[in-house]
Amino acid sequence: MDARDPVALSQALVRCPTVTPDAGGALDVLEGALRPLGFDCRRLRFEGSGGSYPVDNLLATMGTGGRHLAFSGHVDVVPPGAREGWRHDPFSGVVEDGRLFGRGAADMKSGVGAFAAAAARLAAEGWPAQGQVSLLITGDEERESVNGTVKLLAWAAEQGLRFDAGLVGEPTSVERLGDSAKIGRRGSVSCTLTIRGRQGHTAYPHRADNAAHRAVAVLDRLIASPLDEGTAWFQPSNLQVTSIDVGNPAANVVPGEATARFNIRFNDRHDRQSLEAWLHREIAPLAPDYLLEVIGNAEAFVTEPGPLSELLADCIEAETGLRPELTTTGGTSDARFFPPYCPVVEFGLVGTTMHQTDEHVSVTDIEGLTRIYQGLLRRFLAG
Repeated sequence: MDARDPVALSQALVRCPTVTPDAGGALDVLEGALRPLGFDCRRLRFEGSGGSYPVDNLLATMGTGGRHLAFSGHVDVVPPGAREGWRHDPFSGVVEDGRLFGRGAADMKSGVGAFAAAAARLAAEGWPAQGQVSLLITGDEERESVNGTVKLLAWAAEQGLRFDAGLVGEPTSVERLGDSAKIGRRGSVSCTLTIRGRQGHTAYPHRADNAAHRAVAVLDRLIASPLDEGTAWFQPSNLQVTSIDVGNPAANVVPGEATARFNIRFNDRHDRQSLEAWLHREIAPLAPDYLLEVIGNAEAFVTEPGPLSELLADCIEAETGLRPELTTTGGTSDARFFPPYCPVVEFGLVGTTMHQTDEHVSVTDIEGLTRIYQGLLRRFLAG
């Protein structure tokens, strides 16, 4: 397979059934494409000391000295669901009517394929005397993101690798290739609130303490208390209740315990610690006996517009004629792990079908994205 062909490379990646966190097959494909070009490829397996699942990752580096660009991507995918609902087998990588079909075609194997092909084309032209590129490819983005990019970056830092900028190839385009790029992301925490009251008979409520009533009051307070009005680059922070459960099958029993789950997407006015403190302040007056669990490793971040985003926008405009809108919308991504190391931007294909049945992308867009990445590489390494 010619590593300079992004469509063929993307097809080969889609054909690997890498349901998260199983990424080995796709990493084999990438390593097989990159190593003959002169990339130093290292396979790194990380797992948590607490017994979390192991994840295979790939760090592939080319060049020496000069400026160093880190490309981040993932080859793990969400499950395809019922296969009979698909037009083609979700891991067939079929190209039909100018579109590449398959789970991960949009999110984000074609983005990885495009960048690898761009690097291959640059290597074929003759790699510059100064300048480095590293591909940080993980199998742990669609799951908990604990043994992937966050540990790849830490490991690279321990080895003395320093990055001047990061590029994440998530599908950021909305309707047309090049109409949108991301310079930040909201943070996210998931919370489980357990409120304990006292069980009793509904006919004698004065002898009980209704945990459901307390839970409703707490949730009403949380929902009715805006966290903020938004910031320069972010929309207002948002709390969404996802479940409420009292585990009570009887109609004449006052529940003694109630559990609620909710998620907060927050902007750069907050972090996990400040939100946890806010929650305790809001909950405690309404529920004397409660337990709050807050989980999340996604902090809000923004890379203020500057040389990196301008360079990306110039390369996009040169290929598509569009000047991308710079946004911070959407969910979380592995870009959140870059701010301690270097500035980061995100740009990739149109993502309208990601995680859907018949996920697909335009092969013309794959080629266009490759040329954008190629131009970015050439100009970035040249300084």
